[in-house]
Amino acid sequence: MKKQYLLTPGPTPIPEDILLEMAKPIIHHRTPDFQNVVKQSEGGLQYVFQTKNEVLIFASSGTGAMEAAVANLLSPEDIAIVVKGGKFGERWAEICKAFNVEVVAIDVEWGEAAEPKLIEEALKKSKAKAVFTTLCETSTGVTTDIEAIGKIVAKTDAVLVVDAISGLAASSLKTDAWGVDVVISGSQKGLMIPPGLSFASVSKKAWKLVEESKFPKYYFDFLKYRKSIQKTDTPYTPAITLMIGLAKALDRIKAEGLDDVLNRHKALALATRAAVVALGLELLAPNAPSDAVTAVKVPREIDGLQVVKILKNKYGVWFAGGQGDLKGKIFRIAHMGYMNKFDLMVAISALEMVLLELGYKFSPGVGLTAAVEALVG
Repeated sequence: MKKQYLLTPGPTPIPEDILLEMAKPIIHHRTPDFQNVVKQSEGGLQYVFQTKNEVLIFASSGTGAMEAAVANLLSPEDIAIVVKGGKFGERWAEICKAFNVEVVAIDVEWGEAAEPKLIEEALKKSKAKAVFTTLCETSTGVTTDIEAIGKIVAKTDAVLVVDAISGLAASSLKTDAWGVDVVISGSQKGLMIPPGLSFASVSKKAWKLVEESKFPKYYFDFLKYRKSIQKTDTPYTPAITLMIGLAKALDRIKAEGLDDVLNRHKALALATRAAVVALGLELLAPNAPSDAVTAVKVPREIDGLQVVKILKNKYGVWFAGGQGDLKGKIFRIAHMGYMNKFDLMVAISALEMVLLELGYKFSPGVGLTAAVEALVG
């Protein structure tokens, strides 16, 4: 079997000790044993989210928690400001429209970050109840200035809702200090476990909207989950094995220390960008790059789909391609979760070999050298 190197922005590699923990015989969820898992997970999530608020845990993809946020915060014909500018910013708009919420769109060029002043202007002109944006736009490798946006939204009656599915535990996000009312995340990225769990932290300001919401909801009812989490329980059958893995993953993050985790991501991101530039390639998001994933423009003379295909089929190295209008035009290198400098060396080495094979001209080893110098400099 060919060895695989997973450098996609979700799912990300899973540490061996977490895999082993999830391989143990399953336990029943209505027991003190599982209550300990819930308690451990809740505390760990509050640590990573940097919040004192409850963090609700759902058995769903991150999109499930995104939909839950819309359904629980708003009511029919409410107005919401949505920052677009990537596949997942657009998803916020699509969910809002599915619920008959009027969308005031902040359209941003893919590869650029939204200017906070645009949100400030939109809030002045509308009666928006919520602002939806992303911490890390996975499709473009852009980081949004959540701290600046949080200061703006905090002065209004609106709530700030942030998709941190890719950004959590990879990029800085101080939920309480920055005034973020709802943070959405998922299990398969910076938290280092398989897909299947999603999360939502909810502020006191946001709970007021939840209590007023007129949208129908059953499984994704925030009030039910808050009632259960206060009893160290879950309202429905949870994803038991994933929860056990989550508790173990959060212990790993605590042991490393959140600041050190974030610094590791930043170092890998800087080294990746240094390698890309040394190779003469262009970053998609040079002005607001992410510490979770780097998006790279494919040279015109190269077939971007072939880059990703050859990397996977010939070398066992998995990058992600572009989405939407960027399909075939970019590739994305993730450096989030359970990754270190040697994973990055493999990624850059394989990329150099594929580029040479496709006829791209550069000095072999220049990207790898730049990455090493960035990491040890």
